[in-house]
Amino acid sequence: MISRRGLIGYGLAGAFGLGAGLPANSAPAPDDGRTLIVAQDPEPLTLTSAASIDAGTLAVSGKIFDRLFVLDLDTKLTPQLATSAEFSADGLALTLRLRPGVKWHDGRPFGSADVAYSILEVWKKFHARGFLSYANVEAVDAPDPLTAVLRLKRPAPYILHSLAQGESQVVPRRLYEGAPVLTNPVNLAPIGTGPFRFVRWERGGHIELERNPDYWDSPRPHFDKVLFRFLPDGAAVVAALETKAIHLASGSNTPRADLERLRKNAALSVKVFGPTFSPVMEGFAFNLDRPALQDVRVRQAFAHAIDRNFILKNIWQDVGTLADSPVAPQFVDFYTSDLPKYPFDLARAESLLEEAGLKRDASGVRLTLTVDVMPPGTSRVRTAQFIRGTLAKIGVKLELRSQSLGEYLHRVFTRRDFDAIVYGTGTDIDPALGIQRFYWSKTFQPGVPFTNATHYWTPEVDRLLETAQVELDANKRRQLYFDVQRAVQRDLPCIPILFPSSVALSDRRLIDFATVRADNFAKARFATA
Repeated sequence: MISRRGLIGYGLAGAFGLGAGLPANSAPAPDDGRTLIVAQDPEPLTLTSAASIDAGTLAVSGKIFDRLFVLDLDTKLTPQLATSAEFSADGLALTLRLRPGVKWHDGRPFGSADVAYSILEVWKKFHARGFLSYANVEAVDAPDPLTAVLRLKRPAPYILHSLAQGESQVVPRRLYEGAPVLTNPVNLAPIGTGPFRFVRWERGGHIELERNPDYWDSPRPHFDKVLFRFLPDGAAVVAALETKAIHLASGSNTPRADLERLRKNAALSVKVFGPTFSPVMEGFAFNLDRPALQDVRVRQAFAHAIDRNFILKNIWQDVGTLADSPVAPQFVDFYTSDLPKYPFDLARAESLLEEAGLKRDASGVRLTLTVDVMPPGTSRVRTAQFIRGTLAKIGVKLELRSQSLGEYLHRVFTRRDFDAIVYGTGTDIDPALGIQRFYWSKTFQPGVPFTNATHYWTPEVDRLLETAQVELDANKRRQLYFDVQRAVQRDLPCIPILFPSSVALSDRRLIDFATVRADNFAKARFATA
């Protein structure tokens, strides 16, 4: 059995392994009205999100695989492969009724055995968030093909939301059982249940999907093909939109500096979705195994030296929300404003560095750090550059380092060869699904991406997180997460900067491409008038 630690190695192999034999000059189809062309950055590491937290993977795999549930734009649970869910009175059993008539892309029937296998053998064992989300699932019964019963050893009040997350893509048991999950070739040429079937992947060029004629939500989907073109350059994205070489761009490759100009183009549409649509936090985090960074006064000095207001307004074009907590303020059930605050104050920052014993040398430098910037994203790079310039004023020298996403993940989460990072990561609606993996000592697991890379650990926060994870009283649970936020903002293993809103730039004819979070494009179409 390959451990979760093997995930990064597999991602690197996937990123550079396949591609031989594909036509070098194959190009996306023209604007024929039957093909949807989407700008994609980064290129995925694999095409199955059940064992990968890579955002590039989810953008594509979410059209190939459906989930048991999805969240609508108001974060309400909406049935997809499951039609209902019911907890037992003691909260230790969750019964799922599955949608009849669903087929895998190869024509075989989908059923409860696939659900049981996916939860126990894939999501729980190999996904960086799934191993937390499904930790309390000790068994899954499949009494009939359309019923799955999750047996819990402890209550898990967040698990319904977990079933709607990106990692919760049901995979076909017969194609995985007996094979190594992470290196299974089917991850790169997947068989799903979603509205579109995988056709081919031209490395460095595009991924082609075709309409699933047997989709359970017939007559959808409306498009015959979906092509994901890999366009990492913002200027190229804008040019492709304006010439109809692509129809949609969203996520990190939407150039925010061009938004006002693009809004004036009658042929295009600019849509902004708040943090509840796709909650991501941009932040600055420390490697707490570095001696100079173990003094909380040093970390607090950094917090006072980061001008979050300037970054939001001038780099992210005011498209987002300032962060003073790892929980977005839009999530009113869990966010509290009663937290330690770190207003921009260079004098205070310099005083804290002095108190920590970091004196300027002959060249005026107190501390030199290498900061790794998580790709992709022009705004993230500019954020790191701005922070570098500000910190230089108080004697902190930042050396910025860039690399591919695969190398970044391996460096930060496997080798842990970093001082600090400027990064973006999903936080999600429920703290048990979002922020717990960054602050719980048990999620410090080298090799598992997007977990506790800082190596933060306190008995206080561990106790709070573990208690909240099983607390069924909503008010008590809320108070526990308030205390978590106060503690981590006091200790500052990472500095929240902002929650960017999601931006989608599209051909004005394109409608219904974002009716739920992580939309599968089943409803997407060109308006006829």
